[in-house]
Amino acid sequence: MDQQLLAFITVAEEQNFTRAADKLHISQPAISQHIQSLEQRLDIKLLDRTNKFIRLNKAGEIAYHHAKEILNLYNQMNHLIHDMKNEASGSLNIGASFTFGEYVLPYLVAEFRDLYPKIHSTIQIANTHKIVEHVSKGNLDIGIIEGRLIDHRFVEVETFAEDTVVIVAANDHPIHQYKNSVLDKLSKETWIVRENGSGTREITDFVFQTYSISPSTLVEYGSTQVIKESVAAGLGLTVLSKWVVRRELEWKSLREIHISSSPIQRNFFIITQKSDFHTKSTLVFKEFLLNQSERLNEFRL
Repeated sequence: MDQQLLAFITVAEEQNFTRAADKLHISQPAISQHIQSLEQRLDIKLLDRTNKFIRLNKAGEIAYHHAKEILNLYNQMNHLIHDMKNEASGSLNIGASFTFGEYVLPYLVAEFRDLYPKIHSTIQIANTHKIVEHVSKGNLDIGIIEGRLIDHRFVEVETFAEDTVVIVAANDHPIHQYKNSVLDKLSKETWIVRENGSGTREITDFVFQTYSISPSTLVEYGSTQVIKESVAAGLGLTVLSKWVVRRELEWKSLREIHISSSPIQRNFFIITQKSDFHTKSTLVFKEFLLNQSERLNEFRL
């Protein structure tokens, strides 16, 4: 590994030579020498330094961005070489958008861990846009998302399982008194929705467009749990995955509003970085996920 790049990244993140030296378990003069050698190699200063702070200048920001990518590629190379010689093991960085990540993924990871105890997985939950971005840059090994707004230039996309979405309101919401004419009343209601960039917001906008719903009041929240609690409290209606509200529907704190005889469906997708090489742990986890498609389609966990 390029020790100069590693020292530079650590100083940039710690904003302090002493803390960087402690983190890397080397002396402060060694850290300073690595930074000086890197600046000489590039023939430009990378850090602005005073007695009070150390921070990246413009050239340093460029170098930091690419140094992170270089070290990430180095780590990937190490993992791939290691995989050729050993069984699936090591780290697996999984990303998932909120619906799948919070309500489905924990059960699957628990089962996967029993099958592959030598693979140590970490999970990052974010909206669809962020997960795609992190996978494309190699910061995540694999992602599971529920949105269609995907830049295919940098990620491979594979349909994984179906997800049914439902319109729900509090069990005692007045909207339930309208049966055959309920669709005509929906535009007058308050709708509580996820933020732009999330897969759930994407399917919500699709529902609005498909059924000509123009909400008079739209409230955005960045948390699915807050949306559920708000709807259960009678503050409005929402569109959520059946995975998200299945317990509330069973407990009758929420009630589905039927506007069509056909279910509203979307897909979950598996995404990986466009590359000819993936770690063995990534490949076995992807295979494991694909084998769960049928049971997920039937809401069996």
